[in-house]
Amino acid sequence: LKDHGGTVLQGGSGDVAGRAVDVTVVDSPDLDSPLMTEEIFGPVLPIVTTPSLDAAIEHINTRPKPLAAYVFSESATTRRTFRDRVPAGAVVGNAVAVHVLAPELPFGGVGNSGMGAYHGEWGFQTFSHRKANLDRPTRPDPRFVYPPYGPLTRKLLRKVF
Repeated sequence: LKDHGGTVLQGGSGDVAGRAVDVTVVDSPDLDSPLMTEEIFGPVLPIVTTPSLDAAIEHINTRPKPLAAYVFSESATTRRTFRDRVPAGAVVGNAVAVHVLAPELPFGGVGNSGMGAYHGEWGFQTFSHRKANLDRPTRPDPRFVYPPYGPLTRKLLRKVF
């Protein structure tokens, strides 16, 4: 929480070594500060004000893809627009981090925040590998399998497809 350039509205102290940090809200931190450029694993909420939803989405999309993105709005259209235009591991409307608690939902990132997902079937799929396997006989292929195609092969292909 050092050198963020913003205004601490709530909290801001604690014992990091003892893993006891106050819930902290920081208004208008410098966008290049560690608070805004490193992943936050703690009870810290930076507030970045933008003039519009489009500006907020543009701000998010000019940075590495987040593990989760949260939108707070009574408007279903706003929440849907945010969800559709923000690439993130998860998008949550009007709540924070509760998606992690739902085993029915995949949990995971995209891009810098990780690839793949876990929970239920998604975890099985993430940690499984579908290997392609093609087995052919050793005899030569019939001539009509590869181009150039003769008139008879073209006629047959037109009938089949």
